[in-house]
Amino acid sequence: MAPTMVSQQETLEAHPMNGGDGINSYSQNSCYQRGVIDAAKLVIIEAVTEKLDLKNPVFDSSCNSFRIADFGCSTGPNTFLAVQNIVEAVEQKYEKSALEVPEFQVFFNDHVDNDFNILFRTLPAARKYFAAGVPGSFYSRVFPKASLHFVHCSYALHWLSKVPKEITEEGSPAWNKGRIHYTGVEKHVLKAYFGQFQKDFDIFLKARAQELIAGGLMVIQMPGLPTGEVLFSRTGAGLLHALLGASLMDMVKMGVISEDKVDSFNLPQYHPSTEELEMVIEMNNSFTIERIGALNHPLRNVPFNVKMTSAQVRAIMEGMLKEHFGDEIMDELFELYTKKLADNYIVFDKEIRRDVDFCLVLKRKNN
Repeated sequence: MAPTMVSQQETLEAHPMNGGDGINSYSQNSCYQRGVIDAAKLVIIEAVTEKLDLKNPVFDSSCNSFRIADFGCSTGPNTFLAVQNIVEAVEQKYEKSALEVPEFQVFFNDHVDNDFNILFRTLPAARKYFAAGVPGSFYSRVFPKASLHFVHCSYALHWLSKVPKEITEEGSPAWNKGRIHYTGVEKHVLKAYFGQFQKDFDIFLKARAQELIAGGLMVIQMPGLPTGEVLFSRTGAGLLHALLGASLMDMVKMGVISEDKVDSFNLPQYHPSTEELEMVIEMNNSFTIERIGALNHPLRNVPFNVKMTSAQVRAIMEGMLKEHFGDEIMDELFELYTKKLADNYIVFDKEIRRDVDFCLVLKRKNN
C-alpha cells in the first residue's frame, strides 16, 4: 500500500478550479496567478544559481534525470510557465558549472477531480521535459522517498484540507454564523482556522521532506498578510470573501436560498502572516528558510478591474458553491457579486494594496 500522511478515517476536501477552456474556466481567468509566477521568476533563478549544489554527493548520484514536481498545478497554462522558468534556470546552472545537462522529468500534481484533460491538451509542444500527471492531495505523500530535486507550489497552500469543524457547529465558541470566512476579529474563529492551517502546512512539509533529496529546493508562492497585526478583513482577499458572503445573504433575503444553508458554508482558506509561516517551518525542522518575502506583483499598481475580478473569483469558487448551493443560482449570485464589487470600487482599490504575495525558498536539510 502506498504511504500516506493522513489517516484513512480523515476526509480531505477537494475544490478544483473550473475546468475546460470556456468563458468561466480557470484557464481563461487566472491572470493574477500568472502575475505571481512572473514575479517569482527572478527568485527562482537566484535560488537555483546560489542554493542548488550540483556537487553535493547525494544530489549528484541521483542526477541521470532532474525531477521537478508542481503541486496544485490546476489546469494550466500558468503551471507551464512556472516549469519553464525552473527548467531554464537549472539548465543554465549546469552549463555554467561545465556539467552535462540532464534530462528533465516534470510531474504535474493536483486533486483527482482536477481537469487533467485540458492540462495535457495544452502542454507546450516545444517543451524540454518529459511530462506526467500525478493525481492526489498534496496533504499526503504522492512520490517515493528522495525522488525529487525541485518542488514548486504556487497559490495552492492557502487552501486547507478541510473547513475547521468548530466553525460549523452551532453552540461552539467558533461557530461562524452569518459569515463564510474569518475576518480576523472573532478570535475563536481565527484560532480554528489557524489551527487547521498549522496542521495542514506541517503535513505538507513532512510529505515533501520525504520526497525531496537532501539539498533539494522548494519554492512556494502564496497569499498572506504582511504581519499578524493586519486584519484579514482589511485586505483585498478579505473584502472579496466578505462581499461574496453578503451576496449570498442577499439571496437569503430574496428567498432563493435558506439562511441555514449559508451558515453551513465556509471557505477552506487561510492567509498566513510571515511570523506564522516561519513558526511552522521552524517547528517542522526539515527545511532551512533561504528566503521569505513579498513579491512585486505586476498588477499591484493597476486600477481595480471589477469584471476581471468577478470572473476570476467565479473560476476559483464556483465548484464549491455549486456543490453546496446548486448550479441554478450561480448566474444570479455572480451578477449580485459583480454589482457589489462595483459599488465598493473605491474602498477595494485602497484595501487591496494591503495584500501580500509571499515567495518562500526552502532547502531540504540533511536530517
